[in-house]
Amino acid sequence: MNFNQAMQAYKKSPTSETLNEVTQKLLNEMSLKEKVRLMQGHAMGVTIKNTLTKGRYYNGEAYPAGGCKRLGIPPVLFTDGPRGIVMGKCTCFPVSMLRGATFDDELEYEIGKVFAKEASALGANLYAGVCINLLRNPMWGRAQETYGEDPFLLGRMGAALTRAMQENGIIACPKHYALNSIEDLRFKVDAKADERTLHEVYLPHFKKCVDAGAMSIMGAYNKVNGTYCCENKELLTDILRDKWGFEGFTLSDFFYGIYDAVKSVKSGMDMEMPYYFRYAVINHKLKKGELTEKDINLSAGRIIKALIKTLPSYKKQPKSVILSKEHVALARKTAGKGTVLLKNENKTLPIADGKKIAVVGRYANKVNVGDHGSSNVYSPYTVTAYEGIKSRFGAENVTFYNGCDVQKAAKAVENSDYIIACVGSDWLQEGEFLVNLGNVKKKPKGSGGDRADLRIPSEDVELINAMSKTGKKLVVNIMGGSAYVINDWTDRADAILFSFYSGLEGGNALADVISGDVTPGGKLPFTIAYNDTDYPPFLHIADKEREIDYGYYHGYTLFDKKDIKPQYPFGFGLSYTEFELSHCAARKDNEKITVEFSLKNIGDVCGDEVVQAYVSSRNNAQDRPVKLLKGFKRISLAAGESATAEIEIPIDEIKFYNPETGDWQADEAYAVLLGTDSANAEEIGEINI
Repeated sequence: MNFNQAMQAYKKSPTSETLNEVTQKLLNEMSLKEKVRLMQGHAMGVTIKNTLTKGRYYNGEAYPAGGCKRLGIPPVLFTDGPRGIVMGKCTCFPVSMLRGATFDDELEYEIGKVFAKEASALGANLYAGVCINLLRNPMWGRAQETYGEDPFLLGRMGAALTRAMQENGIIACPKHYALNSIEDLRFKVDAKADERTLHEVYLPHFKKCVDAGAMSIMGAYNKVNGTYCCENKELLTDILRDKWGFEGFTLSDFFYGIYDAVKSVKSGMDMEMPYYFRYAVINHKLKKGELTEKDINLSAGRIIKALIKTLPSYKKQPKSVILSKEHVALARKTAGKGTVLLKNENKTLPIADGKKIAVVGRYANKVNVGDHGSSNVYSPYTVTAYEGIKSRFGAENVTFYNGCDVQKAAKAVENSDYIIACVGSDWLQEGEFLVNLGNVKKKPKGSGGDRADLRIPSEDVELINAMSKTGKKLVVNIMGGSAYVINDWTDRADAILFSFYSGLEGGNALADVISGDVTPGGKLPFTIAYNDTDYPPFLHIADKEREIDYGYYHGYTLFDKKDIKPQYPFGFGLSYTEFELSHCAARKDNEKITVEFSLKNIGDVCGDEVVQAYVSSRNNAQDRPVKLLKGFKRISLAAGESATAEIEIPIDEIKFYNPETGDWQADEAYAVLLGTDSANAEEIGEINI
């Protein structure tokens, strides 16, 4: 039997029994060396070619791994993400954090279909852009690559992207498994978490992606409870496979994910990427008896299963789909939907046509789409804030100054009615720390990685202060990957927008929002604190410690538990219109809780509202969070329009992990809360289980 015959047999009878049967037949046809080759990355040739001929050092073409020409088994063909396809010149979407701010997993599913098409057009069959590491502290430099601080939100968004990929014949690869949320020390840090914290806080979003059909998982660089993730049997076998029933294969994070080949293979790490380095010794270890053919069959079989199960849905796309009008339009729509309005004093926004606007700040007319590391998408153009606003309001009405010099900015805004100050971060202040190869003792200035400060740069604050004294209406547009501490200047701004890193159409999307063509409806996927110390502890290169306790509480659960008031709560976001929630009720139906409500747009423009359902256990004998997000629904309504809707919460979603039994159990009673952010959610009923 060859691969095509195996795939055809599975297509006729897509059952687990058939999949196991055809996989075993293929394994029986293969030599031991062929099976070992399936476990090895083979990207050296691609990397050398791209470096020498195209000036690209990372993922310019799909990175191959595995494959067996004799039996027609195709290689795994890897492309990175998560804000688009990093190969070629594809559509740069907003970063995942902005997409998390949409609270719209249906939109994320549509985005996933776009990614699948563009990946296919460039020859990839595995997408490693389902980034679902939890934002624990906003210092984390790669926060922009994930969806927020809440496991439920991460799971819903990651599962939507996973489904879109798998249904379109691209192997979805959630990453980085697990507890990966410190960048500069990613090769050395040991994240400690007790069993309950591990299962309730840091792993449930990965399980949701597995349940959604993910057929690969990328192991992280860091240690968890003393063991490197790519050598961690508890993570890779005991939990991922034995508890969750994962059928796919695991692959290592690149270059430094694996240290001991024997440990990794026996723990359940199936493939080394992007080249075989540690796994180059597998044949030698087989001869010495440190590994057996049974070990190899397990890994090789899982890789074959993933290919057989996924590739029948694969449809090769023409390159013309890349940057198509539909894809670009979706990127622009997404950027608008995820922009968060934090402040709008005296209805400063939207800005009427004909008004004079000055765009100032370091990012007024500068491309700023996020990290320059493995997530970089090389779109052929990017619309800056100035370009987008000029296009919408007319060149005669818009001026700009690209910088923070107060005197030059003051001159640029002299004839304006409104000032748009573009502040925040770029790839130099946060992102992947590429110079860190595990032995850097001192972080070079401006090298990305974890943030050095939770506040925006001091020159940005000086600019805001100066512009607030001009007598013009001041709108501050924050660009960045996650939360900042901003309470030292927010009173000086008339309006504040958080636009994250908004992709190739970001400038146009910003113009859509400030003009009122789009009513902002984004919600914070994280909590903005008054003080840096309100967040959990963090480690930097300069710190001597290499171990850190990943405690049970973080984000809004920590603020709730310690009764700390945030400046802006999780789930917060204003609109140009107003909404009214009414007729709220909760009931238990069999194995789910159904939350009913009515929502009315009581303003005079159309807009979106995100209704959020939280659950609070009545169990006072055990340590329980004050409340946890367990459902949400984004609803669009015209002015004066009403709608009734439901949010369903499966009983399994509200269970807590019992370390003594190694299982999940529900408490006897819960309160259900409903609101439009985590702070204003009010109790609407009690459910007895």
